Amino acid sequence: MLILGIDPGASSGVATYIDGKLLRLDTFDPHRLPEVIRLSSAKRVIFEDSRLQSHLFSGHKPGARPLTAAQKLKIARNVGQVDAWCALITAVCADLGIPAHGVSPRAKGAKLNAAEFAAMTGWTGPSNEHTRDAGAVAWPYRRAAA
Repeated sequence: MLILGIDPGASSGVATYIDGKLLRLDTFDPHRLPEVIRLSSAKRVIFEDSRLQSHLFSGHKPGARPLTAAQKLKIARNVGQVDAWCALITAVCADLGIPAHGVSPRAKGAKLNAAEFAAMTGWTGPSNEHTRDAGAVAWPYRRAAA
């Protein structure tokens, strides 16, 4: 059974699990996600869904200079784009009859470095933060039945 994990964003990470084993990590431009989903024959799609979390992470660290209004607007615009890609994933999966559900960024957990990701999944190939997020978001569901 094939399960896709997706981290939507300007560089969208996609993790492919077959029968619970992580077999592939890829990065795509977000406009290619519908094609990737259609061609995958996935039985389930799990994606990091920014719409499920009202708190926006600004990257602002305590003691650092406060963000400017322009920086805050840029963050809001970027989150709005990711929200739209989440809606697109949901719609494409619904059209194809593929069970899909989002996981909030908080529920997915902290970003993993390559060593932490390898310890969790056994993956020893190349990865980036987007593919690791895609793999991590789907990890608990990698054996989920359709």
